[in-house]
Parts: sequence; structure tokens; C-alpha cells
Amino acid sequence: MNQESLNHCLTDQEREAFDRDGYFIVPDVLSAEQLSRLNAAVDRIDAEVRTTKGIGPQETQNILDFIGRDEAFLELLDYSPVFPKVWGILGWNIQLYHSHMIITPPRAPGQEIPKKRLNWHQDSGRLNFELETNPQPRISLKVAYFLTDCSVPGRANLYVIPGSQRTNRPASLADPTKDPDDGQAVLVNAGSAVFFDRRIWHASSPNHADFARKVLFYGYSYRWLRPRDDMSVAHYLDRCDPIQQQLLGVSHSGGHGYSSPREEDVPLRGWLREQLGETAVAV
Repeated sequence: MNQESLNHCLTDQEREAFDRDGYFIVPDVLSAEQLSRLNAAVDRIDAEVRTTKGIGPQETQNILDFIGRDEAFLELLDYSPVFPKVWGILGWNIQLYHSHMIITPPRAPGQEIPKKRLNWHQDSGRLNFELETNPQPRISLKVAYFLTDCSVPGRANLYVIPGSQRTNRPASLADPTKDPDDGQAVLVNAGSAVFFDRRIWHASSPNHADFARKVLFYGYSYRWLRPRDDMSVAHYLDRCDPIQQQLLGVSHSGGHGYSSPREEDVPLRGWLREQLGETAVAV
């Protein structure tokens, strides 16, 4: 990881927004060239999976563990304009534990999309039932890279209930037949990144545009949490630097290296100490 990363550390305003609202937006972090490469990779994988699994052209795809499928995706693992904000929130004992891409095609000509409540949920499955506190601990976050324009409603926008990470069940979701009045569409240009707390209540929405909506989700967590995907990344490891290896799950101390890591297990900690001083990694 290079020193350029230090120009993109989490700002006070971003931290305040994340703590208050549960999300924030970093606009236009991907170049036109990056968008072209990433869209090409997504289109190739989308077509392959649809053919292999017999999935129709109008069906939404949620493809897990995409990180190992194309070199273009590895570039975003510790991407300088974005990754410093991840360790700014979670600290140094972190990993990529989850990656998934969602492709939401436009509706077919004449296809009616039934009006119903959106699929409001929190991330991480059983964590939301088996952790006992209210609110529950953060544990992980996601960075969503939007590869297509969602700057206006109706383009399969991500919806969120700002501040809902502070309670296990917001009162505005009490009526199971209607969407909450405080739900908001996240409006972003192609190339923007959205950070969101795993606990925030959020939902996908229908695509009324004439193009597919494509988003890459990178989930970062503490290293003691089991990966949510198969993490098919072994073919990358020999040429990854030590920090990238940490993020891809390498431990030099066996299982102990995830919950009680030594220095060699978490090189991000040493790098931060060198760059920012001991107080940055005091814990």
C-alpha cells in the first residue's frame, strides 16, 4: 500500500455521517477507464452465469465471491481513494470477508413490475438474531461501487433508512404492508462508492431504466468473523503484497492469527504505525 492512501483518510464529516446516518457517499472515485474494464468484466461473468445456470435475461443476479474472477476486481481490494476510510472506521484487524455483484436488468417491454413493499433487511444473516444487544455491534461494513448511473430514482436504486443502524428494528417498519416514510433512495453517479454499516436497514428496488444496474459490493469485517463467501483467491496470493494477503485471509499463526494476531498476521498495523505513529494503533 502506498503513501497516496494517506491523502484519502476518513474525514471528520464522513465519520459523523457514518455514525449518524449509517452511510456516506464518496463520489466519482472510479475513472472512465476503470468503469469500462469493470463493466466488461461484470458483463462477461453475468453472461457466463446466466448460460451455466439457465437464468433468464430479465432476472436479477446476485453473484457471490466475484473477487477471484477477474484482475480488475483485485485492484479495488485496497484501492487508495477508498480503503483508508475502511480502516478509519474498523481499524487494522480487518479482512475482505464477502464480495458480491448484483446485476438488475431493465424490465422487458410491456412487463409489469408489481407494486409491493421493498425487501428491507440488515446484512449478515444470523448475526441479527443471535447477538443480544440493542443496537448490535457493527462488526462489518460494505463498500458498494456503482458501475452504472443511479443519480435519479427508478434505476434499481439502493434504499436506506438513515440512522436505523442505531436500533435493531426501526418503528417505521412496523407496518409490513408499506414502505417506511423515512426510507430514502441513494442517488449516485456511475463511478461513486457508497459506504454503509451492515446494521443499517436497506433494500433494493425495481429497475425502470432502459439499462441494467450493476453494483460491486466489497464487505470488510474483523478477521475473527468467518468469511461469508468461499473466497476463491488462492491464485492471487503469490503476487499480492502482505497487506493484500491479510485482507484476503492469510494467517501465519493458524486460527490463532485471526483472534489474537501477531505482527506478521496483520501487516496493516505495522504500516499504519510507520506512517501515522504509535497512537494510531494503540489498541
